[in-house]
Amino acid sequence: MKKSIILLAAVNLLALSAAHAQQTPQKELKVPFKYALGKSLFEENCAACHGKFGNGTSNGPPFMNPIYKPSHHGDEAFYRAPMNGARAHHWKFGNMPPVEGMSRRKLSKIVPYIRWMQQQYGIK
Repeated sequence: MKKSIILLAAVNLLALSAAHAQQTPQKELKVPFKYALGKSLFEENCAACHGKFGNGTSNGPPFMNPIYKPSHHGDEAFYRAPMNGARAHHWKFGNMPPVEGMSRRKLSKIVPYIRWMQQQYGIK
């Protein structure tokens, strides 16, 4: 019984990893002008940990993952975490510290850019 549960869990994990790999951005998208400032601010403030294409790094999780879809992590989560920091709860990267110099105004450009990127990779 235990072996079948472990096997089922492993199969599910592999399926999730494969689905994530298919959605992970590998190249730069042609970004509409209305998201250009958000892209620039994302690259300056977020990409070091979350990857240039939102695909994560060894320092932070990928935003191009269904865990970050709007119904699970609403926009307000994307405002709070960089401004206040965030407790680790889905990943093993440790707690996220506040991003120095981050403001709600900057995030009002970054968050729509992240959501646009997610839509390009089928995360809705």
